[in-house]
Amino acid sequence: MTNIQTEAQMESELISQLEQLGYQYVTIGNETDLLANFKLQLEKHNKIASLSEREFDQIVNKLQKGSIFDKAKTLRQKMDYTRDDNTVGYVDLIDMFDYCQNTYQVTNQVTIDGKYQNRYDVTILINGLPLVQIELKRRGLELKEAFNQTNRYERHSYGAGYGLFQYIQLFVISNGVNTKYYANSKISARSFEQTFYWTDTQNNQITQLKDFTYQFLDTCHLSKMITKYIVLNESTDTLMVLRPYQYYAVEEIVKRVRESNENGYTWHTTGSGKTLTSFKTSQIITSIPDIAKVVFVVDRKDLDYQTVKEFNSFSKGSIDGTNNTQALVKQFKDPDPQKKLIVTTIQKLDIAISGSRYAKVMERFRDEKVVFIFDECHRSQFGETHRRIRNFFPKAQLFGFTGTPIFEKNAVKNALGKRTTEELFGKCLHKYVITDAIRDNNVLKFSVEYYSTYKKKDNIQDEEVQAIDTAEVLNDLRRIENNVDFIIANHNRKTHSRQFTAMMCVSSVQMLIQYYELFKKKQQEGKHNLRVATIFSFQANEEDKEANGMGTVDIDDEFLDDEPTIPYAHSRDKLDEYMTDYNRMFGTNYNTGTFYEYYNDIARKVKAQQVDILLVVNMFLTGFDSKTLNTLYVDKNLKYHGLIQAYSRTNRILNAVKSQGNIVCFRNLKQETDDAVELFANKDAKSIITMPPYEDFIREFNLALVDFYTLVPTVDSVSSLADEDAQIAFVKSYRLLMRLMNKLECFSQFTFSDLDIDKQTYEDYKSKYLDLYEDIKDDREKPEKVSILNDINFELELIHRDEINVAYILTLLGRLRESSVEEQATIRKSLMDSLTNTPSMRSKRELIEKFINENLFHLTDEDDLESKFFEFWDEEKLKALNKLSEEEELKEDKLQSVISDYLYTGRTPLRDDLVETMKTRPALKERKSKAEKILAKIKDYVELFIEGV
Repeated sequence: MTNIQTEAQMESELISQLEQLGYQYVTIGNETDLLANFKLQLEKHNKIASLSEREFDQIVNKLQKGSIFDKAKTLRQKMDYTRDDNTVGYVDLIDMFDYCQNTYQVTNQVTIDGKYQNRYDVTILINGLPLVQIELKRRGLELKEAFNQTNRYERHSYGAGYGLFQYIQLFVISNGVNTKYYANSKISARSFEQTFYWTDTQNNQITQLKDFTYQFLDTCHLSKMITKYIVLNESTDTLMVLRPYQYYAVEEIVKRVRESNENGYTWHTTGSGKTLTSFKTSQIITSIPDIAKVVFVVDRKDLDYQTVKEFNSFSKGSIDGTNNTQALVKQFKDPDPQKKLIVTTIQKLDIAISGSRYAKVMERFRDEKVVFIFDECHRSQFGETHRRIRNFFPKAQLFGFTGTPIFEKNAVKNALGKRTTEELFGKCLHKYVITDAIRDNNVLKFSVEYYSTYKKKDNIQDEEVQAIDTAEVLNDLRRIENNVDFIIANHNRKTHSRQFTAMMCVSSVQMLIQYYELFKKKQQEGKHNLRVATIFSFQANEEDKEANGMGTVDIDDEFLDDEPTIPYAHSRDKLDEYMTDYNRMFGTNYNTGTFYEYYNDIARKVKAQQVDILLVVNMFLTGFDSKTLNTLYVDKNLKYHGLIQAYSRTNRILNAVKSQGNIVCFRNLKQETDDAVELFANKDAKSIITMPPYEDFIREFNLALVDFYTLVPTVDSVSSLADEDAQIAFVKSYRLLMRLMNKLECFSQFTFSDLDIDKQTYEDYKSKYLDLYEDIKDDREKPEKVSILNDINFELELIHRDEINVAYILTLLGRLRESSVEEQATIRKSLMDSLTNTPSMRSKRELIEKFINENLFHLTDEDDLESKFFEFWDEEKLKALNKLSEEEELKEDKLQSVISDYLYTGRTPLRDDLVETMKTRPALKERKSKAEKILAKIKDYVELFIEGV
């Protein structure tokens, strides 16, 4: 019988393999050893005979300062120190340019004493610094346990001592058969969804640890990933590492620029991180000496603004937006080699090279090598402008990025005939299609549902929804009202009680006005409280008046349909009216004269979940990314790239609750959906891209329930599980049910009667699941209690209840107060179940029980329940604050100030602020632990008394 490979054996084999790749094994037991080795490697790398103790102390003292993000910047900069002879010396921590010219070591089982003592699996040292940490789990264990373990190390020990382990740039996690990598960042920015498999150039995953090691941990490749392919995001203070398909695309484009004058395009599906890929491409190309300028070309002003913002977040101040054509020409004129990169619109670029106004500046670039990178190259690059750019810059290279290329089948004819992406840009340099992205969990599948909300005629045959193609039926107000009623009835289900937002696209401004007016009317009648906003173009060619008819504000060929529309003469007046509604809702002051300011504000509010439904005709259906948007209602004809682009607004990865992009079609787009899938993936890809039907999920849930009942046949049997292995089995089994339930609840036809479990029993099992979570929650921070449950992910985000907050609780308290003695037990149980099964309300259960026992039944008929409840709540809140102040010897006024700032800004209080609250300033070595203890108590206080109240 073959024994299963142990974690120790896996570790030993990995180290042997790394030694074969050129890594030197070094024994490092603790931080003292780490520092001693670092000193030797630093001297060797910088060709310094010997650093004195004083000189080395300066360097390590500088190294320990700052956050993970600060340390990533420090790693990439020269560091100065004062030599013993008072001259200034400099050291490099890593060679950023000749990235293979670094020294590579490997060690294992380094022990660091921090908040608790931790021992790490395998550490890769580059020039003596720990830059890659590899955490292993034995075969058969969940990979996510290794991910959770690295987070625990960050909390407990990576920052201890001189904090050199916070210089980790990349983590590698593996259970032997599955191996992934991800960038280091603050814990709040980490997500298991942002861990990646490495692949070959054809997007075939390399999952086995041995194969991954040969491919990814090769010394030169690893150095290249760290020095060239990690981006420091200045807007979020996080590190971002490129995924394999992004890496291969950049490498191909850069190779073509260095070695040829040929063009090309990259086909990466929407939602796969095209902006990051294009930024890294642009950044590397600008470093090539003979490149005069790199021009990133977008199609519209709104994308110009969005791209400038995103590029500057990757490299602060790297580019300025071109507000007008004159600003664009000025950027071309600027000789600063640090300002080679320009982001502009195709319309402004066309003006710059047309006519004599800017000829003096622009003419000199005819003989220069200029690289143009076209964003969304399936769009307006198919007109005369594209030809003029190529003629004006004969030595230029043109590269396109698109998620939906134009082929012969989906080409739209214009004055120059039908033209494909390949005809315009040449060879496809790298391909990463939607099936690849879904397999890699980089985007979600679509759940497409078709609904007919009008009565069929008896003589019409149809499979799922009646095909309708006449303007009379399409614009019938009764049909539109039925659709609005359907949305009102099902929106909470689709968006998980508005945890997410939705967009609705319709065929014309006239139809949009009908929808908006109906939503507004029904809101005034009290039939819903959805926050509906809208934006649409009210005049063609509004965006660039200089562009000589080259473009439109938002009409793209991928969204044009053939149905007749009735011109609506007062669309601008209507948009002003709807902007007034928006201003009233959000306290803003927009009108059609500030159209693009309104555009940017509405984009922000959709992303911030402040708008429930955004009504559009064409705008926002391409180029707009919002992870919090999960539903698209469709009442317009879509096909090919227009359909995939629109659907893809919903499928960005966010969390476990967002399990798919919901598409609700009020027209028969089934054939169009199938055709688009076949064109942009393959004819067999439908099951990969779209979710199975409702019946399949019901069948899958009931089959999972059979295994679940075998493990825990009754609710009480959960309490009798024999050991931790059995508890883990229960967690995994119920977690599977939760994941399936999360998907089922999005279907409008879902009912518990289709399942082999009733709702009450399901909720009772949920209580046991949460009880188990609570039992181990405190143990996660205790070094003396090492439990295999510690790294199990309970996915609490899947547990939610509609609007369970204090307002809901007050409603139940009112019913309890007025109920008969016989009814009280039932209502009280319902109340306690609601508190128990809602993670955010669990902490409030004891206080609410206290209010019931001591106050509720003593209220008179004249007493107002809500006033009395909040009077009780405020008293308890004050008592808790006083208790916290007394127990921790804090200044009450300072404590209140810190809590107020925390609530107002949402930012965690700084350690210095917490120290200021203390009556007695603790010793330096005690300061961190004391501040952490106070912070934990403040968070508990806020969770109990303020959140959800």
